[in-house]
Amino acid sequence: MARLVQFDRLGGPEVLTLRDVEVGAPGAGEVRIRVDAIGLNRAEVMYREGVYFDKPAFPSTLGYEAAGVVEAVGEGVDSLAEGDLVAVVPSFLQSEYGTYGDHVIVPAAAVVPRPADVDPVQAAAVWMAYITAYGPLVESGQVRPGDHVLITAASSSVGLAAIQIARHIGAIPIATTREAGKKQRLLDVGAAHVIATGEEDLPVRVKEITGGEGVRLAFDPIAGPGVETIAQGIAPGGSLVVYGALDPRLTPLPNAHSYPELTSSTYNMHAITTNPERLRRAVAFVNAGLASGSLTPVIDRTFDLADIAEAHRYLEANGQVGKIVVTVAHDDVTREPA
Repeated sequence: MARLVQFDRLGGPEVLTLRDVEVGAPGAGEVRIRVDAIGLNRAEVMYREGVYFDKPAFPSTLGYEAAGVVEAVGEGVDSLAEGDLVAVVPSFLQSEYGTYGDHVIVPAAAVVPRPADVDPVQAAAVWMAYITAYGPLVESGQVRPGDHVLITAASSSVGLAAIQIARHIGAIPIATTREAGKKQRLLDVGAAHVIATGEEDLPVRVKEITGGEGVRLAFDPIAGPGVETIAQGIAPGGSLVVYGALDPRLTPLPNAHSYPELTSSTYNMHAITTNPERLRRAVAFVNAGLASGSLTPVIDRTFDLADIAEAHRYLEANGQVGKIVVTVAHDDVTREPA
C-alpha cells in the first residue's frame, strides 16, 4: 500500500487527506517512483480550490513535482530503470497524475535523471520554477545580455529562479516585492535592484534604474489591472509576459488607448514541458546551471507529508521566500541507493 494525499471536494487545505491506497504497477509508458520529496506550487492550491484550468475528478490527488527513485517501469519504457535517481517535471494534468504520495505513478516522459550530487529536497524544488522562468527569458530569445528584466512577486520560487536565470545569461534583474522587509533577501539571491511596491512608485523607479529606457521584459504572475502600471516601465519594443493570475480581476490590454510599441502575452510552462525538443533544451540549460552553481534552488521551509494541510496553509500565507518542500520518510528502505 502507498500513502497518497487525496481530496473529495473543493475547498481549503482542510480537504486534503492522507490515505492508504493501492498504487499498483505502472502501465505502458509509465513509471512508479518511491518519492523522497515533493515541491509545492500555487497551481496545486488553485487546483484544490477548483479555479485552475484543469478540474479535479473525485477522489483526486494532486501535485506536479517530486524527486525520488524509480521502483518499476512500464511497457515501452527503455530510458529509465529500477534504482535510477530521478525528478518529476510538470508535463501532465493533475486530473490524470499526481505526486503527493510516498509511491506514485507518473508518465515516463515527465521523468528526468537526477544527478547524484543533487539531494531530493533540492531536486523537488527545481523544475516548475526554472522551466517557467526559462521559457520567456531564454527559449523565446527576447532577453539579451545587458537587458533589464522586471520580475514581479519576486520572492516566489519562480521569481527567484527568474532572478538567477537573468544573471546567468547576463541580464539585469529588477525584482519587486510589496514589503521592504524582503528587499535584502532578494538582493542576496542575485537581484540587481529591488522595488518595494507598497512604498515606491514602480514606473518611476524603473525609469530611474534603467536611465529612462525601461525594461526589455516584464515577467508577471499577478495579472489584473496592475499590468497597466507595469507596462509604464517597459521600453518601446519590449514585452510583458503574464504567467499567472494571482489577481482574479480582469486583466486589461496594457496602455491600449495609446497603442504603445509593446507585446503582451500569456505563458504556461507546459509550452516547454509538453514539447520534447524544447524540454530537452530546458533540461540541458537548467542542469548546466545547477552544475556550475549559478542556479541554486532557494528552500524556504520543509514539511513532513503527514503535515500536508499545514504546508498548504503556509504556502497560502505568502510569507515565504523560495520553495516549500514536503519530505517523505520511508522506514523500510534507504533514502538514497548506494
